Amino acid sequence: QVHLVESGGGLVETGGSVRLSCAVSGITLSDYAMVWVRKAPGKDREAVAAISWNGAEIYYQDSVKGRFIISRDNSKNTVYLEMNNLTPEDTADYSCGAGNGKGPLSAQPFDFWGQGTQVTVSS
Repeated sequence: QVHLVESGGGLVETGGSVRLSCAVSGITLSDYAMVWVRKAPGKDREAVAAISWNGAEIYYQDSVKGRFIISRDNSKNTVYLEMNNLTPEDTADYSCGAGNGKGPLSAQPFDFWGQGTQVTVSS
C-alpha cells in the first residue's frame, strides 16, 4: 500500500521560512517523479514545484521561483519543499504527489497523494 505523509507545516510570519517533508512508503521512490501542489481557500489547486525521478528536471511555478526549493533524498524515501521569504499569498494546504514515469514533467500523471499539511503565513 502506498502512503505519502506530509509534515512541517504551521504558522509562520511574513518573510519566514518553512521546510515541508513528504515521507513515502510502499513504492520505490527513485522510480517516481514527485510534485508539490497547494490549495488555498477560494482558489484552484496549483502545482508549485516538481522534480523528475532522477532529479534532472525541476519545475517551479513562476510565483515561487527563487523562493522555493524542491529536493529529494531517495535513501530516506523523502521529498522536501524548502519555502523561503513567505508571504500571506503562500497560505494554503500543501500536498505531495507521486507519479511513476521517466518522461518529461509536463506529461507526467501523478497517481498517489498525501493528505496535506497546512501552511499559514501571517501578515
